Amino acid sequence: MLPWTRAPRTPRARRTLAALLLAVAAVATPAATAAAATPTAAAATSRGWNDYSCKPSAAHPRPVVLVHGTFGNSVDNWLVLAPYLVNRGYCVYSLDYGQLPGVPLFNGLGPIDKSAGQLAVFVDKVLASTGAPKADIVGHSQGGMMPNYYLKFLGGGDRVNAMIGLAPDNHGTTLLGLTKLLPYFPGAEDLLNAGTPGLADQVAGSPFITKLNAGGDTVPGVRYTVISTKYDEVVTPYRTQFLDGPDVHNVLLQDLCPVDLSEHVAIGTVDRVAYHEVVNALDPAHATPTTCASAVG
Repeated sequence: MLPWTRAPRTPRARRTLAALLLAVAAVATPAATAAAATPTAAAATSRGWNDYSCKPSAAHPRPVVLVHGTFGNSVDNWLVLAPYLVNRGYCVYSLDYGQLPGVPLFNGLGPIDKSAGQLAVFVDKVLASTGAPKADIVGHSQGGMMPNYYLKFLGGGDRVNAMIGLAPDNHGTTLLGLTKLLPYFPGAEDLLNAGTPGLADQVAGSPFITKLNAGGDTVPGVRYTVISTKYDEVVTPYRTQFLDGPDVHNVLLQDLCPVDLSEHVAIGTVDRVAYHEVVNALDPAHATPTTCASAVG
């Protein structure tokens, strides 16, 4: 599916800053009563993923672990991609991570190193269930970057075959340079750090990002794929998503389909052109060309 229309980009800078500050305020002072419960991984089982009776096949010998983005969850982020992979014969699993006390509806907001620890536990659970020696990881946004901490610092390099990021903020984000304006808004930077460490960790140049990328972007033995869109309005500049190192494949969506207008959210949640490239990365021996026609595949 191609999102043929996008929201107007002007005045994009003011809208992005407002969204950032409103999001921080919302999670720092959560409502006393939630309007609806967060979907659970159990709900995903009925759609064919998070099925712990699934055993990988000879054609697809590794389970696929899906890692949602900031504010996302294990179901909503993957309502299109998870069935897409299940229908192609993969055992697929997704987790919730980065929960903050008293914030029931939003995930991915806790310290990212702690979130990586949650991912490590989940991958071990999936490997124990499936009997596979390694898993493949597909992540969106923070979920495409956070696993790199697991790979580099928590032993994940021995348990993961392929790391595939959809619009990952591998080197942090400037949010169109607007994070540089935070000092001009009294209290905003303190709120960002105190209330939502998972957001603060993603700012380009943060201590977390500095540690994550020290000594190189990758670890030996893992195949990396980064799939980005030039229309990304969240992880900016979009080329900072790309990785350097051996066995890295950086892909710009518009090089595959010039008329694909997907931005940061769409590339991870609905874009079948991007998903075709995900399948190619999961099974490179049987990869087929990704084009605009992949949207209907």
